[in-house]
Amino acid sequence: MAYKDLRQFLELLENEDQLIRIKEQVMPEPDLSAIGKAAPDMENGPAVMVENIKGYNNSVVLNVHGSWQNHALMLGLPKNTPIKEQFFELDKKWSSYPIKPVWVENAPIKEVKITKDINLFDILPLFRVNKFDGGFYLSKALTVSRDPEFPDDFQKQNVGTYRLQVKGKDLLGIQPLPFHDIAIHLKKAEERNEPLPVAICIGNDPIINLMASTPIEYAQSEYEFAGALKGEPIELTKSEHGNLDIPARSEIVLEGYILPRSRKVEGPFGEFPGSYSGARLQPEIKIHTVTYRSNPIFENLYIGKPWTEVDYLVALNTSLSLYKQVKRDFPEVVAINAMYTHGIGVIISTKSRFGGYGKAVAMRLLSTPHGMPYSKIVIVVDETVDPFNLEQVMWAITTRVRADKDVVLIPNAPGMLLDPSSEPPGMHTKLIIDATTPVAPDTSRDINMLDVPEKSDYWFEYLKNLIKNSKENK
Repeated sequence: MAYKDLRQFLELLENEDQLIRIKEQVMPEPDLSAIGKAAPDMENGPAVMVENIKGYNNSVVLNVHGSWQNHALMLGLPKNTPIKEQFFELDKKWSSYPIKPVWVENAPIKEVKITKDINLFDILPLFRVNKFDGGFYLSKALTVSRDPEFPDDFQKQNVGTYRLQVKGKDLLGIQPLPFHDIAIHLKKAEERNEPLPVAICIGNDPIINLMASTPIEYAQSEYEFAGALKGEPIELTKSEHGNLDIPARSEIVLEGYILPRSRKVEGPFGEFPGSYSGARLQPEIKIHTVTYRSNPIFENLYIGKPWTEVDYLVALNTSLSLYKQVKRDFPEVVAINAMYTHGIGVIISTKSRFGGYGKAVAMRLLSTPHGMPYSKIVIVVDETVDPFNLEQVMWAITTRVRADKDVVLIPNAPGMLLDPSSEPPGMHTKLIIDATTPVAPDTSRDINMLDVPEKSDYWFEYLKNLIKNSKENK
């Protein structure tokens, strides 16, 4: 592709009239979060570079992923490519997995290094994403960690996006939910009463950020998927400590470790369902090293009531991951739209092989690693209905659904902890709406009861006597 890192992608956006620069001075609060909220509401959803922030020397970029135009350019497509075409282009690129990364020396991320007197409040232009957040948050940083049981297994290294609360000059809070890969790493480290090394990378190639927010299998590499989507290897370098692989061209990297068996209050935080999550006891990260590029660009995103940048960031990658997993077992599936609230709402388009097929497809989605905790409402439509066209989907619901036959409720199922409707938190009643055209069941068979074969009683006694005589002759 025509870019290798965030800086080059911003140049591409600017050339395509998808970047706005704000040169006049703004306040960290409330201006930065307000800009992050306003940008995706614009017709073309441009990225915004804020160059003059009171009290700070470095720039902040917001809304890098915050429109379908930016999303298309990230994939190397014309900026006005329709959503459905972007989905299938993503599918085509996905099939090139894996493209292995390359490791480079003298990486740009190593231009400046700090190991003493670290003060994140001086280094980062921090701001609250929403007014009543419990503190400043890094909402678009990716966190790298390794499986302590398999420290040399590159495939089991995780690159994920988790919310990070700045709690002190060199201290962060992190929320690793039980179904996150980093929670597996942390559990293993805490069983050994050992710290878990992590590297927090800010300002990355947008494809790497996309993959860090994509639900893939535990032993699959986000970096190798990112290479597949770009059509070329991702450049990595080694962290200063902890044997972690980090993007060579990130803007800022915070290295540290999760303190074992320690939990402190984190939150509240305005989350992607459009509501605040509560304050909970969460692990903390101690930062011991910071590296960054000269004049680093700080990247963050606004999260709130959809649609915001995060909804564009996790829309098609979540859809495609679920599509790949379900289609593997149900080849009739045409497409899956899981763009709504990170897959809490899902629309599946499929051809029905036999009666009740739509419900079976929905149940398979609810058993996937992402669908199990996240997906709450699953709508299934015919293969002729575009799941990305809500007018067509509503037509299917209004003309195909009989509530007594086509609606399924699954109570006491796993749910998304951050969904304000889950009760108790982390539990849901799942809803399946089968809006496919009914397919007749196979009624061609005759149901006639079988007769017991003649002489069965005779042969039962005969075989019993054979066994008896065999035992007596031994």
